[in-house]
Amino acid sequence: MKRISMTAWAALAIAACLYATMTLWTLPAISRAAGGLPPFDMRPGGYTFGEAKAFLSALSENGRALYLGPQQHLDLVFPAALALGLGLALYRLVPFTRFWKLCFAAIPVIGMVFDYLENAAVRAMLFAGPAILQPEQVETASRLTMAKSVFDSAGYGLVLVFLVLWAVQRRRGVSASRD
Repeated sequence: MKRISMTAWAALAIAACLYATMTLWTLPAISRAAGGLPPFDMRPGGYTFGEAKAFLSALSENGRALYLGPQQHLDLVFPAALALGLGLALYRLVPFTRFWKLCFAAIPVIGMVFDYLENAAVRAMLFAGPAILQPEQVETASRLTMAKSVFDSAGYGLVLVFLVLWAVQRRRGVSASRD
């Protein structure tokens, strides 16, 4: 079990470093290159065809290159690191049978799948540009963004809930041993 914990912490540390790099460098730079409009990845509630078209119209060539290059490269590793870290943490923390541990651990993995599908959809929109962008293309990408956000948020929330439960149980165990 120690190996699972160490791997989870390492994966979460990698995910945190990648997330910090994206939120402090690439995503703000992409937003600036689009006149302050948020990148697709930073719209957890999704976006409309009009919003996507406006973003792509405002995005400079340098911003497009940053989105297609460093941002997509960072976002190639981030979903896997996050899913591994959260999934292993859930597997370790969930106090139920192995079946339920695996079910809970699958939640961030599903988020990872949606993240990779979202990345491909965003890449296609960036290549299409505002002139040939299709409403169905945007609708699909937006739904993938929302699905990713739901499953990632569920993964974060469940880790927090089970971490609190673990801490409460541990504290009760310490209190009982003192009595």
